[in-house]
Amino acid sequence: MKRKPVFDLDKEEIELSRSFDKSEWRSVRHLAKDKAKAKKASENYQKKNARINIRISATDLDQIKQKAAYEGLPYQTLIASILHKYAAGHLDT
Repeated sequence: MKRKPVFDLDKEEIELSRSFDKSEWRSVRHLAKDKAKAKKASENYQKKNARINIRISATDLDQIKQKAAYEGLPYQTLIASILHKYAAGHLDT
């Protein structure tokens, strides 16, 4: 009997899960070094050391707040995430 997934996974996540289940993943050679590098990148990403002040329409802000609530996030966190993805080139324009 197939178990029902706890989360709704996208196509890429499903493929990663299947790959993991098939034991296709291998440890990296320099695990400690790579973990330290990932930790530093995470800490740098999470640093919030600059403030901005913007004016947007009340309608746009309400829609952002609704989407954030649906995702279970504070709306400022959602906005910061969107800006980060855009700055990193991960959002299509």
